[in-house]
Amino acid sequence: MTAIQWYPGHMASAMRRLAEDVRLTNVVIEVVDARIPHSGRNPALARIAGSRPRLVVLERDDVADPAATKAWVAYLEANGEPAVAINGKSRGSVQRLRKRLAGLNEGRRVARAVVVGIPNAGKSTVINALVRKNVARVEDRAGVTRSAQWFRVDPALDVLDTAGILVPRIASKDAEWMLALCGAVPRTRFDAEEVVVRFVTWARERGKRVPDLDVFARERGFVRRGNIVDTSSAAWTYIKEWSDGRFGRMTLELPPS
Repeated sequence: MTAIQWYPGHMASAMRRLAEDVRLTNVVIEVVDARIPHSGRNPALARIAGSRPRLVVLERDDVADPAATKAWVAYLEANGEPAVAINGKSRGSVQRLRKRLAGLNEGRRVARAVVVGIPNAGKSTVINALVRKNVARVEDRAGVTRSAQWFRVDPALDVLDTAGILVPRIASKDAEWMLALCGAVPRTRFDAEEVVVRFVTWARERGKRVPDLDVFARERGFVRRGNIVDTSSAAWTYIKEWSDGRFGRMTLELPPS
């Protein structure tokens, strides 16, 4: 599989700015895609938080495996990292997030929280859910948020949206295709067909029933004249449908046993 790496110059500068921005805050909200709770984190973000109270928010709870999400929350809590799983489009789960944030405020009159995470983790979705209106730009692709911006949630909470920052070097081949599948890197940085093939292999090794790319392409009509299957175009639709949960709720990583 072709190597997938992405750490453009704006991320390096964003990391430097983030270290300065965090000084203005007293709470850190780390948003993580619930489908990749390990690969979907940047350890440098935790180091920048320092001793500030930090809450790990596992977003996209609605498309992740429920049992796996429960195990991840328990694992994080057991390791001293307060965590909550939410679907940013669900009022009930956002209310759980609000309660957890209130508990981290430690009696301050106004909490100033910085929202951090890798690209496309769901930071803007979380902010829009907290503010109760679309104030942060949301798209299902990496690199949309480039600059920091403050939002007033209520008289007791301000949140700072920040650019998504990936690790300078993705650590493993599995992490590469998982991050690509979950939209953490731009389309121009990976081969969609290779990512789908890796996913299908992963899924079938675990007994999950998912279509292979050729079958999917034919079923969706990606066939040109002469019965030539357009797997290149089909691969992008495959990734979109997986991301939307069309193949069932899945989590790509389990916590250490």
